[in-house]
Amino acid sequence: MRKRVVVKIPELLKKHGISLRYLSRLADILHAALNEQNINFAPIEKIAEVFGIQDIREIVELDRNNISSVI
Repeated sequence: MRKRVVVKIPELLKKHGISLRYLSRLADILHAALNEQNINFAPIEKIAEVFGIQDIREIVELDRNNISSVI
């Protein structure tokens, strides 16, 4: 079965009582870039499928110690 990354930004907005536009300002990200369709998760989904991974945290995590990108 094909894996699919589900972006939960709408739930986070509701939980924190802010708009997508306000989030874009706070995060310094273009409003359009926060649209789920603009985030390419296809490689992550394929890796999850190959390894039978159910939890995305087996592939990616937030590194609180290093703010620079590894890539």
